[in-house]
Amino acid sequence: MKKQILLTLGLITLLASATQASQEQLATSIKDARDEANRATEQLKATLGALTTLTQQKEGDLRPAFTAFSEEIPKTEAAAAWTRTRAQWMSGDGMKYFESWQKSIDGISNLSLKKKGQKRLDAAKQGYAKVESALRSAGDKFQPFLSDLTDIQKILSSDLTAAGIKNVKSTVSNANWRYKSVNAVFKDALKEMEKMEKALSPEAK
Repeated sequence: MKKQILLTLGLITLLASATQASQEQLATSIKDARDEANRATEQLKATLGALTTLTQQKEGDLRPAFTAFSEEIPKTEAAAAWTRTRAQWMSGDGMKYFESWQKSIDGISNLSLKKKGQKRLDAAKQGYAKVESALRSAGDKFQPFLSDLTDIQKILSSDLTAAGIKNVKSTVSNANWRYKSVNAVFKDALKEMEKMEKALSPEAK
């Protein structure tokens, strides 16, 4: 009997340790995603800023501004690739973080505690799903934004003149509109990630 109790206690301790580790890994993952999302939003801003500088230049050589704009495009492509990859990871391997947490709750005998624990887990999963959905949406919205940027670059690479700038004005307006759409989705994701980080923090409040 004593041996069985010790084995049970050992199993509970092991499960609790696995759950804590899983929650810490989840919190770390969310923090990393938030840092990367912040970098992506800064990159969006930098790209649009370079484009605005180019298209609003009134005099002088357009080539330095065009070069600065062109250099931002591959960086923005990298940010878009990260966004899509992170969303895919979250819907796949990232879900494993919740498995040991669920197992721990399933092993709770006290119904009241079990209910509260399940509520916490469900809330975390819901927040996680919102982040994943927002990043997936941002990844989708990146594509038309990037398409506008590359089209502008192609046109101006062969017609870097005042007339060439004038010809891309409507596409620049589209790019501005698409930027706002992508940025809004990122803001939603960042807000949800911040809430999750606080909810998963071991810091006493």
